[in-house]
Amino acid sequence: MNIKFYKFHGAGNDFIIIDNRKTDIILSKENISLFCDRRFGAGADGLMLLNKSDEYDFSMKYYNSDGGEASMCGNGGRCIVAFANYLGIINKETNFEAIDGLHHAIINSINNTHYDISLQMINVEEVNKSNGNYILNTGVPHHVEFVDNINNIDIDKEGKAIRFSNKYKPIGGANVNFVEEHKDYIRIRTYERGIEGETLACGTGATAAAIAYSIKNNLQNKEIVVKALGGNLRLSFDSIDNTYRNIILSGPAKFVYSAVWEN
Repeated sequence: MNIKFYKFHGAGNDFIIIDNRKTDIILSKENISLFCDRRFGAGADGLMLLNKSDEYDFSMKYYNSDGGEASMCGNGGRCIVAFANYLGIINKETNFEAIDGLHHAIINSINNTHYDISLQMINVEEVNKSNGNYILNTGVPHHVEFVDNINNIDIDKEGKAIRFSNKYKPIGGANVNFVEEHKDYIRIRTYERGIEGETLACGTGATAAAIAYSIKNNLQNKEIVVKALGGNLRLSFDSIDNTYRNIILSGPAKFVYSAVWEN
């Protein structure tokens, strides 16, 4: 089976994307895992299908690199918007479906293969605090922990321990974010479940970190810059009584290449 695919990344968080509007490709968990393998496949943090939608511009289906379907990916959402523009499905604005609901996005700028895109995330209805850490769902569950020196953290070891801890076992584990505070920005490193390791950026993690940072410092109506290993993301939102609405994740998306996978 030959499959035409496209490679995009958002701040280093990279994805294989397939235009599935006419082909209706069904991939097994094993095939997705192989496709995303960095030695035996194309290599990516996740794989997305751009599907038809009866009501909106398109529908997004997202799989982690282990082959399991995930609920949402913020950087993936921005990349699939760039892909839809690349295909000519949309111009500068779109509404699309994902498993966690409807999303609106705006393309702020296009420079050849470089995009800057703002994506509306789902509302966050509840934020819990436990032992100084923050727990919230921004499309997937996230654990946010503030640290003094993020470079000293063994992300794979410490992130894995929290991700598989008994505390998060009932919800299938949580993504784990370590956050370092600065005057005008925060730094973040994330261990992602389903990838089972550190990624260069995580959109839902950056969203969770920004909300936790705003709570910790009692910030109101301020855009928060989140610096990940692979690039910078920007977050803005409205907060009312521990609920967060109009959450906008902004940042880069880039078309890398297209190819055919022969399997």
